[in-house]
Amino acid sequence: MPFAEIKGLKVYYEVHGEGAETIILLHHGFACVKMWKDIFRRFVDAGYHVLMYDRRGYGRSEDGEGFFDFYVSDRFRQESLDELRSVKLHLGIGPCHLVGQCEGGVVGADYAARYPEDVKSLSTGSTQCYSTVPMPQLQAERLVANFTDLEPRLQAKMIDWHGDMAEVKYNQFARCGGEYGVGYFDLRPVLMKVLCPALVLYPDRSSLFYVDQAVDFYRVLPKGELAVFPKCGHNTYEQRPDDYVRTILDFLKRTREGENQANRPSVSCLA
Repeated sequence: MPFAEIKGLKVYYEVHGEGAETIILLHHGFACVKMWKDIFRRFVDAGYHVLMYDRRGYGRSEDGEGFFDFYVSDRFRQESLDELRSVKLHLGIGPCHLVGQCEGGVVGADYAARYPEDVKSLSTGSTQCYSTVPMPQLQAERLVANFTDLEPRLQAKMIDWHGDMAEVKYNQFARCGGEYGVGYFDLRPVLMKVLCPALVLYPDRSSLFYVDQAVDFYRVLPKGELAVFPKCGHNTYEQRPDDYVRTILDFLKRTREGENQANRPSVSCLA
């Protein structure tokens, strides 16, 4: 299995396809690369080179010493950004497209704002824009707090993703979504700095974040687009995989056509 050593820790990654353009898939705050099993091959078949990796402490990537303290520290968000940068450099990947689901969308937005020259486009799915209450309160109100209370199919999914640590990690993730979940959350100042074309995908029936978030998210982006999936819950990639991939591919096509149009020499017609 392929691993990159990032700051002394093994980070698991997968690469698929041989396309000229790269899409990096960024998993959400409970998952790992396995969440993309019904998605990544569709991008490969569309002609893209696909990279996906497990962030520190997720899936097959190493936790490192004091992971749970790190998880809620003010280092978590910055080091998630640095980790993406390091993985890209390790694999020699230049400017690319980022696709992030929920918390993965935060990583993508942070990265696009910090390294605008390194991101061709950003697509986010079910990513929160801001909170009106402290995040621990929001998560306590809208998430199942304990692994033992999850439906059996969700327990099985967590075990598949995180093995023997599934219960401990679920309980940690549900209690506090990393540094993002320590207090109030507001992504809007970052979104103003995302200069690349950006697509906001949102469900209209998420039990976690309401669809109003999508409109606020989209309006802050300098080059934003918005797509809302009707009768869809929080995990858009899982519930509507065909629509998820098609909407992103259509967005990437428009982005590419826009670049070609911008690069064409202007023609003056003089009477």
